Amino acid sequence: MKRVGEWLEIDIPVDWANNTVFHILTQKLGASKALIQKWNNTSAIMKNNHKADVNHQLIQDDQLCLHIFKEEDYGVIPEDHAIEVLYEDDHLLIVNKPAGIDTHPNEANQRGTLANGVAYYYQTCGLKIRVRHIHRLDRDTSGAVVFAKNDLAHSLLDQELQTKKIKRTYISIVNGRLSPPNGVIKKPIGKDRHHPTRRRVSPKGQSAVTHYHTEHYDQKKNLSVVSLQLETGRTHQIRVHLSSIGHPIIGDTLYGGDKKLLQRQALHAAMISLTHPISHKSIKVEATFPQDILSLLPK
Repeated sequence: MKRVGEWLEIDIPVDWANNTVFHILTQKLGASKALIQKWNNTSAIMKNNHKADVNHQLIQDDQLCLHIFKEEDYGVIPEDHAIEVLYEDDHLLIVNKPAGIDTHPNEANQRGTLANGVAYYYQTCGLKIRVRHIHRLDRDTSGAVVFAKNDLAHSLLDQELQTKKIKRTYISIVNGRLSPPNGVIKKPIGKDRHHPTRRRVSPKGQSAVTHYHTEHYDQKKNLSVVSLQLETGRTHQIRVHLSSIGHPIIGDTLYGGDKKLLQRQALHAAMISLTHPISHKSIKVEATFPQDILSLLPK
C-alpha cells in the first residue's frame, strides 16, 4: 500500500485475489461497513483507474485505490500555539498535550484547545484535513494524544481503542505509600449527583478497571510515583480510583489532593503503544514530562 497524491493505492497480491472489493475492504483492511458505504456514495473507490462497485471481483495485480487523502474542513478554528510532535506519518499524528488546555472544543468556535493548535500545525504543513482525536485527556492532564489524519485511519484506530489494543501508560504522583504497592482497582464509576463534573465510585456506575504499579516511594515527602494502565476509559477514572483507595493525586483538589506541591493534578500520559492501522507495525511513543511534574520525580 502506498500513497499517490490523494489516493491510497493497493496492489492486490495473490492471497487477496478472487474476492470482492467489499471483502477486501472489510476483511483485509478492516474498514467499517459505514465507511465503505460513504466511500461508495462519493465515488472514492477505484479499480484500475475506473470507478469500482463494492461487488466487483478483484484478481491478482489489480490496483484498488481509495480516495482518503482529499481536502477537508479542519472542523475547528486553526490557532497558533506550540505543538510538540511525538510521531507523524500520512495516517497518524501523536502530540504531547500540555496541561491547562482542553483536548478539543466543547462548544462551537471554542479556541485555545489542543485541536485548534493541531489544525494550525496542519495548515503550516500545507495540509487541509479534519482534526480527528482518537481519545482525550482531562484539561489538567498532560501527555500523548493520538490524532488520525484520514477517515480510514480514524475508523481503524477507533476499533483498536474499543478492543483495548491501544495501550496507554500514565505516571502519577500521589500522597502516601500504596499497600499493596502493585495491584488492580476494580470499582464501578458513576456521576456524582451533588457535583456537575465530579465522578465517584458507585455500585450502579459503569465498570472500571485500573492497574497500578509503584515505581518509587519518597519516605521524606510521603509521596509515591505510580504507573497506571487502564482496561476501561471512564471519565476521571485514574483520579477517582486512586482517591477511592486513600491515595489522591497531588494537586487534584476535586478528589482530595493537596495543592501545596502542585497547582494541578500530577498526572501525565507518559507512553502510548499501538499497531499502525495501515502498515501494522508496532509503534511506541514516550511523551516528555512537563517541568512541574519533572521537578517532583526522583533524580
